[in-house]
Amino acid sequence: QVQLVESGGGLVQAGDSLRLSCAASGFSFSSSTMAWFRQAPEEDPGKEREFVAAIIWAFNTNYADSVKGRFTISRDNAKNTVYLQMNSLKPVDTAVYYCAARRGSIAKKSDEYVYWGQGTQVTVSS
Repeated sequence: QVQLVESGGGLVQAGDSLRLSCAASGFSFSSSTMAWFRQAPEEDPGKEREFVAAIIWAFNTNYADSVKGRFTISRDNAKNTVYLQMNSLKPVDTAVYYCAARRGSIAKKSDEYVYWGQGTQVTVSS
């Protein structure tokens, strides 16, 4: 059974940092692309989730322009866990953050990901 379990969200002030974690099980983690997406609370749930970052293998990464230089995605294949280090957080980063997985290369569209976690809330106050 595939599981993706996110943790690490919370309420912080602008300029603070948070590290999200996503523990994976039930599929071949080390050979999968792992990604983070987000969805702001005021958005229509039917709207496509916003791509944040993705990683395949150890160091092949891709970031949304809005988070480049502030967020870092990494993975620990021994622990089947992917991380998102978020620095210099802004109120516009407020969203539910989702972990996702797919076989194959990095993709930026949410409908190309097969497995999803339940999400973790990140709220950044000004």
